[in-house]
Amino acid sequence: MRFWLVAALLAVALLVVPRVGNTYLFDAILTPFLALSLAGVGLNLLTGYAGQISVGSAAFMAIGAFAAYNFNLRVPHLPLLASFALAGLTAAAVGIVFGLPSLRLKGFYLLVSTLAAQYFVQWALTNFHWFANDDPSGVITAPQLAVAGIDFSSSAGRYVLSLAVVATLTFVALRLVHSQTGRNWMAVRDKDLAAAVIGVPIFRSKLLAFAISSFYCGVAGVLWAFAYLRTVESDGFTLDLSFRILFIIIIGGLASVRGAFFGAAFIVVLPLLLSRIGASFFGTTDSGIAELVEMILIGVLIIAFLIAEPAGLVSLWDRGRRRLARLLSFVPAPQS
Repeated sequence: MRFWLVAALLAVALLVVPRVGNTYLFDAILTPFLALSLAGVGLNLLTGYAGQISVGSAAFMAIGAFAAYNFNLRVPHLPLLASFALAGLTAAAVGIVFGLPSLRLKGFYLLVSTLAAQYFVQWALTNFHWFANDDPSGVITAPQLAVAGIDFSSSAGRYVLSLAVVATLTFVALRLVHSQTGRNWMAVRDKDLAAAVIGVPIFRSKLLAFAISSFYCGVAGVLWAFAYLRTVESDGFTLDLSFRILFIIIIGGLASVRGAFFGAAFIVVLPLLLSRIGASFFGTTDSGIAELVEMILIGVLIIAFLIAEPAGLVSLWDRGRRRLARLLSFVPAPQS
């Protein structure tokens, strides 16, 4: 039943939405939602399932974006999807390097080491102009998006391409967390000493979590730069973006692939709602004030979720669905 429901939703998203949606829907809501959802899935694999906290997601997104740009620039006739995969592998390799401290560090100290990755990557991309093809501005226009001769450069095309990539990698993530690798991650998260006693390879599991999470973030960075921003620049991958991705998995639900989508929807829609509400009640509002209110609301909601519902929006959704099913089961059948 669940499989057919997901298949129906994907069919609607792929076949119906591109025909009825407008440019604003694609560019301001759906495309950033998909890119952030994929980054949230990647971070959830690392933090929610493997228990390794990180605030360097935007750094690995930046590595993926710049790697894809350089592969497209310097490797002739390289297919677009191949550059996506190579960008993810590049981010995974760097993720392994920055994941090495996890073999010795935990908790706050591991968080600080991933924070160092964020600052180092942003510094390197800003100061080494080779990554930006020696462009003095450091801002590069994203390449044309074409797969097998089909152009995806339009707003709807970028959405469809993003949807296909995110759906494929989400399916892989779901299979992964239900495999032996996913069980190893959860054992390490719950108690690494006990996991080692029962034979779980602790070091390999942690590094694999960093590698796969970085791969997902790298591909999400390509979508963020190529499909959403339409430019490749280090300023598009700041620490603020890393915290937003962390907020996504906290609000959506840790250790839940679906939670990344719930949290991303909340993070994308909230600023739009605030701007509409502010315009309705107060007229034109200053963007700085709206951003400040948004940050305050997100902070309050994170505290509320950590206290009242640590499992996040996905748990509230499941609870509401079960209550609705119970209510419907008590509705008497119509008599003939």
